[in-house]
Amino acid sequence: MVPKMLKNTRLTHAQFRSFIWDSDTHLKSHEERKLLRKLDFSILTIGCLGFFLKYLDQGNLVNAYVSGMQEDLHMVGNEYTYATTCYTVAYAVMQIPSNVIIQYIRPSYWLAAMEIAWGTFTFAQAGLRNVNQLYAFRFLVGFFESSFFPALLFVLGSWYTKTELAKRIAIFHMTAPIGSAFGGYLQAAVYKSLDGHHGLAGWRWLYIVCGCMTVPVGLATWFILPDTPYTTKAWFLSEEEKTLAITRVRIAGKAAPQKLTLSTVKRVLTRWRWYAFVFGYVLYGNACGASDYFGIWLKSEGFSVVDRNIIPTGTKLISGFCIVLWGFLSDYTGSRFWFVLGPLAYGLIPNGILAFWPASQEAKLFAFLTLGVQLMTAIFYTWANEVCAGDNEERAIVISSMNGFQYAVAAWLPIVIFPQTMAPTFRYGYPATFGLVIAALISIVGIQLLHIRSQRKRDSSPVEDGTSQRWIYIDGLVVIGTMPSQ
Repeated sequence: MVPKMLKNTRLTHAQFRSFIWDSDTHLKSHEERKLLRKLDFSILTIGCLGFFLKYLDQGNLVNAYVSGMQEDLHMVGNEYTYATTCYTVAYAVMQIPSNVIIQYIRPSYWLAAMEIAWGTFTFAQAGLRNVNQLYAFRFLVGFFESSFFPALLFVLGSWYTKTELAKRIAIFHMTAPIGSAFGGYLQAAVYKSLDGHHGLAGWRWLYIVCGCMTVPVGLATWFILPDTPYTTKAWFLSEEEKTLAITRVRIAGKAAPQKLTLSTVKRVLTRWRWYAFVFGYVLYGNACGASDYFGIWLKSEGFSVVDRNIIPTGTKLISGFCIVLWGFLSDYTGSRFWFVLGPLAYGLIPNGILAFWPASQEAKLFAFLTLGVQLMTAIFYTWANEVCAGDNEERAIVISSMNGFQYAVAAWLPIVIFPQTMAPTFRYGYPATFGLVIAALISIVGIQLLHIRSQRKRDSSPVEDGTSQRWIYIDGLVVIGTMPSQ
């Protein structure tokens, strides 16, 4: 017999875990908590390491550019912007195809191959001799990196319920700014310790180090990523745990995978969700572009090579903290809309400062450093994952389209509004991002209104037995009930 005091202690501990992690942890069975620990370890470990390295490898261009690449490759005019565009075009092209491919090929196999490939071409950039080679390699790195983000979002959305998903996507996405920040620290360290060793410039050593870090993680992805509940063959999950996983997602209202056909695409394109989420995310994603030019401004102000690599990491670290904070608060409160709207509304302040470009160096430094507060990407994708949960294929297409179309616009927009010849003030770019923040806020409100209308229509729709269906969220699980039709 367990003493009453011990029982109360256990209950308190369970409630404490629910407070700091999933709000319904104390309601879950031992078996379900054990399953979640395994999923967290496997999916988040592979997702965070892979995404960290993706952003480390993606962000190396600006670190290398301000650390000697510009001079070594004789880059002039807008050639830096064109190199960024080559990456962005390739990255955009493969977003939707990647999430279609993983409907037929296990995500663990596909993502492992892609990660090994981008790690190889990252390593190869150490041997660049001219700008044309840079364009080619940046295209290939973007092409192979493009699968990782949308596929991992799909995998995360396939396993986790409403009280679990936002914080895990936030932890996954948090590694992006952390990877970018680490790239600055790594470039500074490499520049100080390896510049000139064996006749190689410090920026070349950066690509060598990053390539050597990426390939082993790609190999690990093959063995550790558990795919999706309906397709998993993970060696670390028992048959009972696989069955429990399917039961969980069915109760949560997540649809089972179906064969992808032209009628599937037609079904997706005749609903509001694809248009609203893609349009809103394109506006939001491109509203976040101002921070990419922090290092270039620092260089124009005469900061040292080390400082112009280190100082922008402050933006990344602040955004990493905020991403996780928004994710935990969103799961704890159950709100997606307010934690999409609120952080972006703050973006009016730093983007407004840069748009008006005051004389004060301190004001501009503050603006650049706090731009990351507006990053709520994880919540935006959680919102889309949950709104589309009832249609597996729609969910895959919508979340990949959001990222794909955002990068498609980002492939050409910086050439127009952030031409390198206008550095560092970018009199088109910063006012444009300020305007995009305003437009994104309006679109987010529009998505919420459409979602509310859709819920009301669904809640009152008749079913075959003459009743009206009701979708009720209880502790993150969707329970479908009925009531008599009026």
